[in-house]
Amino acid sequence: MEQVGPAISRFGLEDLSFQAPGTVHWNLPTAPLVELAVRRGEGHLVTGGALACETGRYTGRSPKDKFILDEPGVHEAIDWGEVNQAIAKDTLARVWRKARAHVAGRDLFVQDLYAGADPAHRLSVRVVTENAWHNLFARNMFIRPPLEELGGFQPGFTVIDLAGLQLDPESDGTASETLIAVDFSSRTILICGTRYAGEIKKSIFGVLNFILPDQGVMPMHCSANIGKRGDVAVFFGLSGTGKTTLSADPDRTLIGDDEHGWSERGIFNFEGGCYAKVIRLSEKDEPQIFRASTRFGAILENVVFDPASGRIDFDDGELTENTRSSYPLNFIPNASGDGTAGHPDHIVMLTADAFGVLPPISKLTPQQAMYHFLSGYTARVAGTERGVSEPQATFSTCFGAPFMPRHPTVYGEMLREFMHKHEADCWLVNTGWSGGPYGTGERVRLKHTRAMLRAALEGELNDVPMRPDPTFGLLIPESCPGVPEEILNPRDAWADKDEYDRKARDLAARFEQNFERFEPYVDKEVKDAAIHNVV
Repeated sequence: MEQVGPAISRFGLEDLSFQAPGTVHWNLPTAPLVELAVRRGEGHLVTGGALACETGRYTGRSPKDKFILDEPGVHEAIDWGEVNQAIAKDTLARVWRKARAHVAGRDLFVQDLYAGADPAHRLSVRVVTENAWHNLFARNMFIRPPLEELGGFQPGFTVIDLAGLQLDPESDGTASETLIAVDFSSRTILICGTRYAGEIKKSIFGVLNFILPDQGVMPMHCSANIGKRGDVAVFFGLSGTGKTTLSADPDRTLIGDDEHGWSERGIFNFEGGCYAKVIRLSEKDEPQIFRASTRFGAILENVVFDPASGRIDFDDGELTENTRSSYPLNFIPNASGDGTAGHPDHIVMLTADAFGVLPPISKLTPQQAMYHFLSGYTARVAGTERGVSEPQATFSTCFGAPFMPRHPTVYGEMLREFMHKHEADCWLVNTGWSGGPYGTGERVRLKHTRAMLRAALEGELNDVPMRPDPTFGLLIPESCPGVPEEILNPRDAWADKDEYDRKARDLAARFEQNFERFEPYVDKEVKDAAIHNVV
């Protein structure tokens, strides 16, 4: 087994018992990885220098193929169910035997990286892939250690991504040809049968969501930035609701676009890069993301381009609506240098309301904040998961249910405690539809959302009169700089007011039904803030 690269750890791959792999490329920098990816036919260079790659059948996460090894020491702490599925020890062992045989004679690529900008809560992560571009993805998305730290690097968790290994459900005992298996005892994650790179970063996010609460750290599926006054804002939301777009504000310093922790010292980014959704990306509307996505070192995932000229067409969703761009955080000019900040002054919960009945911005009480955090209402956006072709109403607790191994109230109680202790304001922002549901109404304009957010974060709504929404009890500002008053109250934006009332009652009933599972775990204050208790 030949090993090449500028820095080889003394802790190699021996524990994985791989069967005679070919060349193992250790900690290669960006340029050699790009060169190897092109040479091996994994991708193409397009205009501007980005590497364009296709993921084939899997253009989004495959949540039904994600499993956790069920064993003593882990079993009691996991919230088992449809999200956190158990895999038997003998099944995983059978897949591992197949994985070890699969790597025989194949070149491998290894990156030693960190997850977590705060050294006190940092996880050392080794990522082993059979594709060069997946290794570049990991290098883009996680934090790169200084060169002098690589020689003694010891992984706290190892991710093995064998995209070309297709499993046989009948003989292997898996749900499909794909598997994402987390083993907390051996501290390994095995990914098989999918080329969708997002599985790499989200699997480590799930690990952090499991281990950090015991350290007094709240893991969050959110973006974050800092204003000129040093004020900190975090943006909760599922993919496609605007976390990346809204946090990439040229007037604010970007901390990160997707995953953060909140500790007693403040917040810190888990990652070293951004994984932006780029379908219909506009240089005019999102200049920072556009420029970061069209330069050497960026990876464009499932983005259509002209093979002759290399010209990119961000508007073309032929392959998927879930087109992605992966790039290092420093590709954003005003990104934070160390990925850390103080305690949040503002909590923003983003939702893409497919019913078109929630206000574009409203203020929440602390009790409402916990209620909406546990509810996690949004629309599942087309392309983010397999089988979703158009937005669907969904409730994803903590705005990240697929990545939360513990019971949701563990994270909800941490949020309420931290918000109370640090006196953070909370806003619910609808980036979805207005004037009608999906297919009839219009998506809230980005310029209006940005104007409302700017006003909220800069204190311009502090003295504005607010009125409660009669159905949802949310406090709606009566005016906002740069925003037409008629769109602030969602009912006013509908031509058919009776139809709005029906749709609003329908959504309220869905909130009520969804929250029934949390009622045994929350106190009276949160129950009183529930939508079905609003008169």
